[in-house]
Amino acid sequence: MPSTSELRRRAILDRARTEGRVDVTDLADDLGVASETIRRDLSRLENHGLIRRVHGGAQPVESAGYETSILLRAESRPQEKRRIAVAAAEHLGDAETVFIDEGFTPQLVAEELVASDRPLTFVTSSLTSAAILAANPAHTTIMLGGRIRGRTLGTVDHWATAMLADLRVDIAYLGANGVSRTHGLTTPDPAVAAVKRAAVAAARRRIFVGINTKFSVSSFIRFADLADFELLITDAGLNAHEAQRYAAAGTQVLRT
Repeated sequence: MPSTSELRRRAILDRARTEGRVDVTDLADDLGVASETIRRDLSRLENHGLIRRVHGGAQPVESAGYETSILLRAESRPQEKRRIAVAAAEHLGDAETVFIDEGFTPQLVAEELVASDRPLTFVTSSLTSAAILAANPAHTTIMLGGRIRGRTLGTVDHWATAMLADLRVDIAYLGANGVSRTHGLTTPDPAVAAVKRAAVAAARRRIFVGINTKFSVSSFIRFADLADFELLITDAGLNAHEAQRYAAAGTQVLRT
């Protein structure tokens, strides 16, 4: 039978995964234990790679057993994600063909690019981004086929990877569940990793878009190395020293 501490840590993890974040003080009050006890619990969960400590609390780490939905991502730090998307759109350059990954931050990139006054051809694995991009008749939008993941509304499996294998795009905007100097860019789902890996192979240029909590996190499967990307765009929550460490690995980091 699980001990009291194990049950408490399980409750903390379930709450973090449901709400997207937990606060030390709130947990201590709700669970009737001292704040020091909660901090020890969080340290234990962090050591097991299940959460990431942040100021005053913790956030869940996405893993093979847990991944946030597109709705929860849309509610989490939308202003920072919008700034990232704006900066990403400014790095389009002279690209004419563009891949847009599944996920909420790439979706915001699609919202920024759809109003472009020059004709572009978009390829995307995201149902939501496809709907946004297809609204402008001046552009061509190609939706990758495949199985639709209900959690993210992205397409996966061999239909998607086969289509990407026949394409060569100028630039790809990609997200990830984790970005690490030692493990590269990772994601929990093997099917998603296969599509992202195919997009990396199909693109001449690659830009990562994602908030700072993605950094120093490793998920289940690596789909790319840092060196595959010309630019990592994140928010100012990633401190300058940490950004320099990633830059030293050979990839430019832009903090918005």
